[in-house]
Amino acid sequence: MTDFTPTVPDRVLPRVTVHDLPEPPRSTWRVVGPGLVGAGVGLASGEFILWPYIASQVGLVFIWGALVGIVTQWFLNMEIERYTLATGETALTGFSRLWRHWGLVFVVMTLCSNLWPGWVTTSATMVTYLTGSGAGGVRYIAIGMLVVIALALTLAPVIYTVLERVIFVKIALVLVLVVVAIVFAINADAWVALGQGLTTGASFPVPPLEFAVLMGAIAYAGAGGGQNLCQSNWIRDKGYGMGAYVPRLVSPVTGHEEAAASTGFQFAPTKENLARWRRWWRFANVEQGTTFALVSFVTIALMSMLAYSTVFGKDGLANSIAFLKVEGETLQSVVGPWFGVLFWVIGALSLFASAMGIVDYTSRLASDVIKTVYLRERGISVNRVYFLTVWAMTLVGTAILLLGLDQPLVLLVFSASFAAVMMFVYSILLIVLNRRALPAPIRVRSYRLAALFWSVAFFGALTVLTLVQQAGKLF
Repeated sequence: MTDFTPTVPDRVLPRVTVHDLPEPPRSTWRVVGPGLVGAGVGLASGEFILWPYIASQVGLVFIWGALVGIVTQWFLNMEIERYTLATGETALTGFSRLWRHWGLVFVVMTLCSNLWPGWVTTSATMVTYLTGSGAGGVRYIAIGMLVVIALALTLAPVIYTVLERVIFVKIALVLVLVVVAIVFAINADAWVALGQGLTTGASFPVPPLEFAVLMGAIAYAGAGGGQNLCQSNWIRDKGYGMGAYVPRLVSPVTGHEEAAASTGFQFAPTKENLARWRRWWRFANVEQGTTFALVSFVTIALMSMLAYSTVFGKDGLANSIAFLKVEGETLQSVVGPWFGVLFWVIGALSLFASAMGIVDYTSRLASDVIKTVYLRERGISVNRVYFLTVWAMTLVGTAILLLGLDQPLVLLVFSASFAAVMMFVYSILLIVLNRRALPAPIRVRSYRLAALFWSVAFFGALTVLTLVQQAGKLF
């Protein structure tokens, strides 16, 4: 089919190049990773903070919301991956083909969500539980962490590789914590409450919790906001589908600069290419399902059960992350001093790793859009734009902390509210993009199309209800 005309819109950006779809690797375990990176970066605000906080306040009656959020995000992630597997372009580049500034809109929203350093602040807070240094040192520890993250991301020869290794270590540590918790700390009542929270005991709304907290928890169940969009960048750096034709993002300091913002490729829907597509699509679905979705839900459930077993019903834990300190102290008294220390150490390291992932994906999204859409003809490389974005985020985050805005729960709920708005908007755009820009045999359809319409309705309703609730407080 040599006369194939690309279906990707080319009104805003140049036409894509026609190439055959690469063969999937014979040993697929070699390309497992993006789903785990997505789950690992997401093992932060949701799994360690928002969902356990909810469990500490109202028990497990809302745990069903985590399952709904993760399943919805799995469908979203696969539609984000569909476009990149088929073209080698990120979803944001695809959105920019529909309207030049869509990518910039999402970059600004992601920055607004992630400039508030709630994750690194929480990690620093857990460090103070270990050192006994008190709350006064939190902001300075957090600033030091931001600098370490910036150095790690801008000096690594291949940035995805170092991020993947950090996240794999983090997931291993969390698994250790979970196994120890099951053996020593999670009681029988928590298992019963989990079953009820998924069935007969499910509840919504859940007073006295504000709607914004519940909305944030659902939005950050698994990933949330811009992190879902970055699945495009991560699978491209891993060489999935047409992403194999795009060089990886490297450090402009220590790496060999090859990566350039690409306007992508497309394969003709021949019998051979479609056979390869089915194998890539099957693998990508399994990889996301068994790593991102399964790891995320199991972790949310078990960390919520741990909070339920230790701090549910205790007074004085509302509207702060103080429950993490009390939870660690309870574990020290119930299980042994070693377990409380283990809980805080793994929590601090996990949240630090998540903060690194958040700075990475925010900078990836920004650098890809800025270079591809606005600096395409300029000499500056996407690697250098990434470098500048990472350090700009570090400086802004430092300024926010120095100004005294260092309340983690408030920062995280603020970020999560932005995330839900983003997910509402890009669910609509994914329907348009994956229906119009791809050949008929690989377009989104059937129950996957229905899942996208559900995502639009779900996150749209959450957004409207939260705005109405918050507006009511102003009048």
